[in-house]
Amino acid sequence: MKPRRVAGAAAVTLLAVALAGCGTTPKTSYYTLAPGPVQPDAAQSAAQYTVAVGPVTLPDAVDRPQLVVRVATNQVALLDQHRWAEPLKSEIPRVIAGNLTQLLGMARVWAYPQNTGSDADYRVRVDIVSFESAPGDSVTLGALWAVERKAAGEVRAGRSVIQLPAMGPDYAAVVAAHGRALASLSEELGEVIRAMHAGNH
Repeated sequence: MKPRRVAGAAAVTLLAVALAGCGTTPKTSYYTLAPGPVQPDAAQSAAQYTVAVGPVTLPDAVDRPQLVVRVATNQVALLDQHRWAEPLKSEIPRVIAGNLTQLLGMARVWAYPQNTGSDADYRVRVDIVSFESAPGDSVTLGALWAVERKAAGEVRAGRSVIQLPAMGPDYAAVVAAHGRALASLSEELGEVIRAMHAGNH
């Protein structure tokens, strides 16, 4: 009888430990990118035209719900408790479109994560080749981009590499730095669109 009582007590203890473990599940935090801040051109065109942003492509290593941070030269970590609120392939074109709306004044800008919006006057395609996050240090955004003017069949392409400090040690600071990097990229794209539009009038 005594061995049975001991075994029963041990089982209850193990169950209590298991239940205690279930009650301490880490909280998951979700993050979003925000447009801006950008510096609109003081001499914006008053002409109305349309701009479609997308598609945007991303490296498979960062095209996932979790934040991916670099922890060593050849090592990254996936943070299960720190996630994007929506897929980056949808969020990045939305943020760029929001920035271009501020930068281009009278232009009407939409985000098209897929290959749609073919009726727009201008199409902006972006291939993100690096989306590096180093908490407490910096972020790096590398992108190949192309701006197409439909009516003239004109295409201008380029490459941008933007590195900015993470203004804080936490993951929210990393996300904010990526927002600023996308704002810088948007300003470059806005300059190209304005130059193309001015050159055809």
